[in-house]
Order: sequence, then C-alpha cells, then structure tokens
Amino acid sequence: MTDKNRIYNAITEQISISVIPRYEAEESNPAIGKFIFSYQVTIENIGLITVKLLSRHWHITDSIQIRREVKGEGVIGKQPVLKSGDVFNYMSWCPLNSPIGKMSGIYIFQRVEDKSTFEVVVPEFVLISDFKLN
Repeated sequence: MTDKNRIYNAITEQISISVIPRYEAEESNPAIGKFIFSYQVTIENIGLITVKLLSRHWHITDSIQIRREVKGEGVIGKQPVLKSGDVFNYMSWCPLNSPIGKMSGIYIFQRVEDKSTFEVVVPEFVLISDFKLN
C-alpha cells in the first residue's frame, strides 16, 4: 500500500476510528500556496453499549509550522448515535498552506445509558500532496 492510500486506525473505549486522507489536486493551487485535502472517516462501535458522538477537537499542522485547532459539535453537522456494531462514515476536507501536513484529534462521546462521557482518539494522519510522492 502506498502512502497516498494509507488507512490510519485507532481503537479507544471500543470505538474504532479509521481515516483515509487524499490530496485533492483539482481543488488545489500550489502556485498560491493552496493545498486541499479530503479525508474519509469511519467510526465503528465495536462495543456493547450505545454511544452518541457529541463533539470533535482537531489539531492541524502544516510543514511550514502553521498550527490551528478546530472544535465543534458533532461531525459534518451531525451527532450520530451508534448502537453495538453500527458504523458511521463521513467525508470532510482541510486546506493547508503547504503540500505536507498532519491532523489528529479527539471525539467526545456519551454513553447513552448513563450519560457519562469519554474521549476517543482520532489517529494522527499525514496529509501529503501527490507530487511530493514522486
């Protein structure tokens, strides 16, 4: 598997998070420092209890050391409830000022039964433009 097809995965508290990043050449403009990346996230509840995704907190760094954080409710405007065995997929995107960067973060989940919350790790994943792989 090449870097540009890499799947990043982490399991925390019986929640599996997988991320597949992709460079979007058609949306990018390297001449002006505009590099657009998409990423597909798969969230799977491999535990026995029903959970709800409440919020996200991303850390984004590019290769020229511009760092930023993104916090917010849910993902793509949704707060999915996942029963045992359920899977939720979504696509999102991230602009960078350089052709290489990375993202990592956490999701805050709530156990539906007792309303307690817990953090789930989003594995760090690399964002790299196709022309940097040549």
